[in-house]
Amino acid sequence: MADTYKVEMIRIKKSFSGVEALKSVDFKVKRGEVHALVGENGAGKSTLMKILSGVYQKDSGTVRINGKEVEITDPHKSRELGIGIIYQELVLAPHLTVAENIFIGDMGDKWGLINYKNLYRKADELIKEIGFDFSSKTLVGELSVAYQQVVEIAKALSREADILVLDEPTAVLAPKEVEKLFDILVNLKKRGVSIIYISHRLEEVFKISDTITVLKDGCSINTYSTQNVTKDLIIRDMIGRKLEGLFPGRPRSEGEELLRVENLCMGRKVRNVSFSLKAGEVLGIAGLVGSGRTELARALFGADRKESGRIYLQGKEINISSPEDAVRYGIGFVPESRKEQGIILGLPISQNITLPKIKEVVYALGIINMKKEKDNSYRLMNDLNIKADSPETHVMALSGGNQQKVVLAKWFNADCKVMILDEPTRGVDVGAKYEIYTLINELSKKGIGVIMISSEMAEIIGMCDRTIVMRDGRIQGELGRDELSEEKIMTLAISSIKN
Repeated sequence: MADTYKVEMIRIKKSFSGVEALKSVDFKVKRGEVHALVGENGAGKSTLMKILSGVYQKDSGTVRINGKEVEITDPHKSRELGIGIIYQELVLAPHLTVAENIFIGDMGDKWGLINYKNLYRKADELIKEIGFDFSSKTLVGELSVAYQQVVEIAKALSREADILVLDEPTAVLAPKEVEKLFDILVNLKKRGVSIIYISHRLEEVFKISDTITVLKDGCSINTYSTQNVTKDLIIRDMIGRKLEGLFPGRPRSEGEELLRVENLCMGRKVRNVSFSLKAGEVLGIAGLVGSGRTELARALFGADRKESGRIYLQGKEINISSPEDAVRYGIGFVPESRKEQGIILGLPISQNITLPKIKEVVYALGIINMKKEKDNSYRLMNDLNIKADSPETHVMALSGGNQQKVVLAKWFNADCKVMILDEPTRGVDVGAKYEIYTLINELSKKGIGVIMISSEMAEIIGMCDRTIVMRDGRIQGELGRDELSEEKIMTLAISSIKN
C-alpha cells in the first residue's frame, strides 16, 4: 500500500538545456529504513535528491510524501515536509560559529532577539548526541572538513527532519567516526526516520542499508534488499560491466630518493616530521582525522608556512614559502576539497587545466594562445577520460568524478616531479576510482613520486608501496607494502604518542 512508503518518486524526468539528466526514475523509501542510492558520477543521484529538496523542479512525474502527492517548489517547502538534506559539498558559513550555522534562520525569538547562552547549550547537546565533543562557539572555518560534516548533520537534526538525505556523509570521516555516525543512523531509524544514503563506498552501503537502488545514465536500474544482493552485482549494474579487482596491479618501485623531509614543524599541527620519497614510489599517509596529514601536505606545498625543518628535492635543499615556489620546483597538490581549493567552478575545463603553466600559452603581449590551450586540453581530456562535450564546458557542469579528473589533469599538465594527493577519490564512484588509480600508476611509471593521503584504508593498502601513519602531528610508524593491514594501521593511529 502507498501509505507504507514515506517517499515515492515515480517516473521522474529532468532535462538541462535539452540534455536528459533523469530519463525515468522510480524511487520509493519505506518508513524507518536506510535506503541506499548508488550509481556512477553523473548517474542522476544528486539531481534526483535536488528535486526532492526543492532545489530543482521536475519536468514530469509524481512525488508523494506519506502517500500524499506534493509539489516541492523550493527548499522551504521541502523543509516543511520534513525533508533534511546534507549535500556532499557542504553549505556552511565559515565566519559564523558552529551554533549559528546549526540554527541559522531560526536563532531569534519573535522579537528577533538571540539568546546566545541558550543557542550554544542546544548546539552542544546536538553535537554530543551525534557523538562528538567540540565547542559550538568555534568558528566553522576553523574546523576540519570532517567536523564541518558533523555540523551539517547536527543542522539537519535540529530541524526534526523525518526524511534525512545524506550525500557522501563519510567521505572524510575516520573509521571510528563512521561508526559513530552509523550508531546515530540506527537510532534515527528506530524512531521511524527514513534515511536516504548516497555513497560510493559500497562496504558502507552494505553495512548500514536495508535497501539499495541503482541508478545509471538517468534511469533506475534495479532495487534490491541489501541482504539478498552481492557487491559484484551492484557494481555490474552501476558500470555495465564486472570490475576485475578494485585496484590495478602495481609494480614495485626501486627508484632513487626524490624528496626528503627533515624535522618539519608547524605548531602543534605538524611536529618533527621526517620521511623520504623515492622516484616512482606511492607513499601513503594514514591516520585519523585531525592527525596532521592535510596540514603536512599544505606545508610541503607552501599553502601554509612551516616554522622549521628542511626539505630536499633530488638531494638539493629547497625553500618553499608559497604554492608558486612549489610549482616552480615541480610539486603539485590535489587538495581534499576540490571545489574550494582544486578548481575554479566558473571557468571552463581548458582554463582550469592551463593554470599551473599559463605562461607557456601566453604571447609576449599577455594574449593567450587559444589554439594551443584548446589542443592541450583536448589531449588531457582524452588521456584522463574526462567526459565533457569540449574544453569549453564549465567545470561546474561536470560530475564529481570528472571534476576530480580536471584537478588531476591540471597537474599532469604541469610536469610535476612530486604529486601530493589529499583524498584523491573523495566522492568518486568505483569506476572513476579505478581510472584514478590507473592514472596514479601512470605517474609512478614516469618516475613521479606520489604522496597519497587517504581515509580509506583499503585504498592505502591497495595502492601504496609504503605508508607512514600519523597521530597528533607526529609520525607514529612506517609500514612496508607487505606489512600493510587495517589492524596495523589503526594500531599505530590510536597508539600512545611517541616521545
